[in-house]
Amino acid sequence: MEPIRRQQLIKATMAAIDEVGLAEATVMRIARHAGVSAGIISHYFGGKDGLLEATMRQILTDLSGAVSARRHALEDNSPRAHIGAIIEGNFDRTQVTGPAAKTWLAFWASSMHKPILQRLQYVNDRRLYTNLCHQFQRVMPRHDARNAARGLAAMIDGLWLRGALTPEGLDAAEARHLAHTYLNQLLTHHGCLEEASTTDIH
Repeated sequence: MEPIRRQQLIKATMAAIDEVGLAEATVMRIARHAGVSAGIISHYFGGKDGLLEATMRQILTDLSGAVSARRHALEDNSPRAHIGAIIEGNFDRTQVTGPAAKTWLAFWASSMHKPILQRLQYVNDRRLYTNLCHQFQRVMPRHDARNAARGLAAMIDGLWLRGALTPEGLDAAEARHLAHTYLNQLLTHHGCLEEASTTDIH
């Protein structure tokens, strides 16, 4: 399938979910948003489930790219800087806009019942945890690093979820600030006060 047409259908899926929710985002509605026939969606994606999977793969790719771009741009190779870049990437604009946020919520709900989406969710969760754990292990024992990684991952997901469910939508700047503050508390607790306090987190 042509990349341009594929992106058109993915954006249409997100727009339909944003407009009426996943249950009411029918193939016909998505096709109207994209300006194509419903048969094209069925042909290339096998229906709505296949299109939702493709849409989530794209959002996850965007997330990975947002984190990687920030980490590659770092001049400071400290664990604090890398973890900060991970936080920033998770609240990138590609992840917090209305359509993206509602698609994430639909994905999380559907992943409890659809194995392929559950696998995508597992890979995403594992990637976040592993990246955080690797950086934390540079400054604290393995057991403490694992707990710190679990705690910060839960903090990021919790801030995102609570923000996405508010009527006014996610305040990404406030969420980033809270996550960075929690990170500093973790580093301070484990004797990394100097590094945490001298690193520019914004």
